[in-house]
Amino acid sequence: MDDSQTNHLKAYGVAFWMLERDVVIDWLLNYRGGAFMCPHLKTIEEELIIRGVRYEIISDGQGANIKNQISNPEVNQEVVQLEKAPKIAVYTPKGTMPWDDAVTMVLEYAEIPYDKIYDSAIVMGVLPKYDWLHLHHEDFTGQYGKFYARYNNAPWYRQQVADAEADAKMLGYKKVSELKLAVATNIKNFVVGGGFLFTMCSGTDSFDIALAAHKTDICESMFDGDPSNPNCQHELDFGNTFAFQDFQLERNPMVYEYSSIDGTDLHRIPENLDKFSLFDFSAKWDVVPTMLTQCHTDVIDGFMGQTTDFRKEFIKPNVLILGENKSLGTAKYLHGEMGQGTWTFYGGHDPEDYQHMVGDPPTDLSLHPNSPGYRLILNNILFPAAKKKKRKT
Repeated sequence: MDDSQTNHLKAYGVAFWMLERDVVIDWLLNYRGGAFMCPHLKTIEEELIIRGVRYEIISDGQGANIKNQISNPEVNQEVVQLEKAPKIAVYTPKGTMPWDDAVTMVLEYAEIPYDKIYDSAIVMGVLPKYDWLHLHHEDFTGQYGKFYARYNNAPWYRQQVADAEADAKMLGYKKVSELKLAVATNIKNFVVGGGFLFTMCSGTDSFDIALAAHKTDICESMFDGDPSNPNCQHELDFGNTFAFQDFQLERNPMVYEYSSIDGTDLHRIPENLDKFSLFDFSAKWDVVPTMLTQCHTDVIDGFMGQTTDFRKEFIKPNVLILGENKSLGTAKYLHGEMGQGTWTFYGGHDPEDYQHMVGDPPTDLSLHPNSPGYRLILNNILFPAAKKKKRKT
């Protein structure tokens, strides 16, 4: 999984394919970019060839020697066993949205199976069936992505509002914001109970904002039919959030922003200079963050989104920063624990489309088979398959 690999993204798909067939895989953390080692079976070799994934055949003695080298306490590498394919759900609405979802695209490209679920399924208690959940580019605050100023007359926006209001009414909620809070609360309980949550772009901060606003109304009348609570900023409950605290709401409904968490407006640098870097963790002591940052490079091209990255002053002190934009002083990639489960927030919309706009065509991942930004998504998908090891402190 170093620079010699022909298709990093498809390699994860083959790994998942093996796990579905009860093949135990060794993930060699920090060894050749996080290589996978598995038994030499004809069916596996055929699958690798079909999918265009580069592989090497080694003897049992060579494999034992690699593990012996990795076991050296002076070497920053580790072996983690992947044992069982996680059951994956993607939170996404029916129909085609005016943007595409990076996680759904990479799951399709890597040929990793998943189920699509949305509000009604979550409210009705479907989440315990799954191990891993991804949140679609979403607004959990009930403000429809704060697209009102620019798109309130667009047919797709009007349809989105109508569908959301109909769903809320069908499920017994007076407002869309109340339904979205119920969904966010169910997702939080899923994580507390041992689930794995991964979310990107506005699915990160809008999720935490909704949880913080569980006792107040932050939506203006064009979103829910009545004014927001004038005192809503002071009624936010930061103890109920995953990652963020002490942020200020953006209360102007005409401003395309939720709060002070997002660092998008700091990105006033040329695209070719917009980079973020991954932290280097101790593979033997910090196994989980090492898994989540496996890549063939430590510096990755930045990419924008409705929520591009996170201002560090609003990140809770117990949150682990996995990647940061050093020049801007923002965090791009966050991880934390909640109850028995874990969550990961990844800023930005599409790792191979710097500034994806509404109406832009989807990214063709066959043109980016070695994308380091997309590799981080796939690390999260394999993470639940690992034989559990607690992070040491």
